Amino acid sequence: MYGVKPMDKRVGVVGIVIEDRHQSAANVNAILSEYGDIIAGRMGLPYRQRGVSIIALIVDGSTDEIGAMTGKLGSLPGVSVKTAMSKT
Repeated sequence: MYGVKPMDKRVGVVGIVIEDRHQSAANVNAILSEYGDIIAGRMGLPYRQRGVSIIALIVDGSTDEIGAMTGKLGSLPGVSVKTAMSKT
């Protein structure tokens, strides 16, 4: 995050759905740890009735940082990611 001006940063919400936590949870957590500097808040729910795990993140970072994180997460098998960002 060095060299990123506060005005270049955006606030957003990232929703992550993990279909097979035994297969993907370790990789998801490793990626989230790598990008911990841009994560302002995290809530996780193992939704056992549906057989999925859901993570909601509040993020504060540049579009490049957030995009890199969500791109890595979305490339994992059985992981779906959606993002909503502030306009400024």
